[in-house]
Amino acid sequence: MNRKYLYKRLGLFVIFSFLSMLLFAQNVDDSSGTNLDSVMRSHDKIYVVMAVCVTILVVLFLYLIRIDIKVSKKERTS
Repeated sequence: MNRKYLYKRLGLFVIFSFLSMLLFAQNVDDSSGTNLDSVMRSHDKIYVVMAVCVTILVVLFLYLIRIDIKVSKKERTS
């Protein structure tokens, strides 16, 4: 096997190992009694957050579609 390939695989392994350790840090500690999720639902703020997320995703997809149309038009002309 190629040495460069092995270094790349080892680097990816280290990066993904650190990422998996970060995921464990997101466990919710129920000792406080309230979750952010339940607080957001009780004040109806979760719907605002979801609306903002959906709006951002829709705008992003529309932007990507627009870029794709422009690139295809340029490819056809050249």
